[in-house]
Amino acid sequence: MRRTPHRRMLTAALFVACALVPMATAPATAVQAGQAARAAQVDRHDRDDCQPGGLGPEVTARLDKAIEDVRRQAAIPGVVVGVWMPGKGSYVRATGVADTATRRPMTTDGFVRIGSETKTFTVTALLELVDDGRIRLDDPISRYVRGVPDGRRITLRQLAGMRSGLFPYTSDPDFVQDLLSDPQRSFTPREVLAYGFKHENTFAPGKQFEYSNTNLVLLGLVIEKVSGQRLADFIDTRVLRPGRLHHTLFPQGAEFPEPHPRGYTDQTLSGATADATDWNPSWAWAAGAMISDLYDLRRWADIVATGKLLSPETQAQRLRTLPTGLPGLSYGLGIFNANGWIGHNGSIPGYETVTVYLPAKKATLVIMINTDSLSGGQEPSTLLARAITGIITPDNVYDGSVSPR
Repeated sequence: MRRTPHRRMLTAALFVACALVPMATAPATAVQAGQAARAAQVDRHDRDDCQPGGLGPEVTARLDKAIEDVRRQAAIPGVVVGVWMPGKGSYVRATGVADTATRRPMTTDGFVRIGSETKTFTVTALLELVDDGRIRLDDPISRYVRGVPDGRRITLRQLAGMRSGLFPYTSDPDFVQDLLSDPQRSFTPREVLAYGFKHENTFAPGKQFEYSNTNLVLLGLVIEKVSGQRLADFIDTRVLRPGRLHHTLFPQGAEFPEPHPRGYTDQTLSGATADATDWNPSWAWAAGAMISDLYDLRRWADIVATGKLLSPETQAQRLRTLPTGLPGLSYGLGIFNANGWIGHNGSIPGYETVTVYLPAKKATLVIMINTDSLSGGQEPSTLLARAITGIITPDNVYDGSVSPR
């Protein structure tokens, strides 16, 4: 499900140490108290599963070679990979360059734009409102947002599961032209939705799977309406702080904390490669604007896959994945299952990420790279994930991506 330059605008990220994190202050409400209790499990996870040392010289050498082979073959400037396997050890490496002009090396402590991994944060925030009893997944979107085509029949569940039938605004030629003509432009959620709402819905609600960023922008508006807060503030208060994600943020514009690698894309009007580091991600908003780092993504992989911020009942609904039409890949509520690996990938001009967790082995894989340019028609992050999991979990090889093509 990858993309031509006119369809691929979005999919849709450390320090090698085990640290104790201070407990959160007492929550203000009973709902937040329950959330804080679930979030406390995150700290126990960090203490219990961090094994000193690597995965052994043979596995380490195989991973080094596989990653470098893919990096060179796919022309990826820089790669960061983190693997954590309880009882076996860990593998954390940075290779290549963070800046093709200065040849500054890639490092493991940088921030990256995480693209569609933002969806896991947005949907987690939505599901917390479900746990609060303030919304229901089978509510129609028309209850919260006016003007949605067929909105009385499209539910929040269908939006989160990519089964609404709403046209993806990132596939609209006018949107692509407007964005690439001025990558610094600031878009509002209503502005980007207008590009998609010009088109007829692609199928009846619930009939099939189609990856559409329109869905997530609408869910962001639902969160704002119900919570009375800006989406970024609600995610910060209810997701990032309880999750102890101190290096993850929702930017308002093109701001990008240091250090970070430069990001390179061929999603340009001419097709030539450009530096997209400082492009404004406002157009992606609830679908893909967030920023994080390797250490936080490692924590997030476990939190989102095991439901540490949600009730068991709500997490069970999240993990009811349905077929996407792609072999080995099913999709739940803002989360996928790729041959056993639970999580999401991200792609935004200049950057790609993969953050996944394998419950069967309690293993975590995080990949961050500073390009989104295709290699042989495939996302370079997917090529890396496939090669890495072929070594560390040969019975569960990651071979999926939900990027629009």
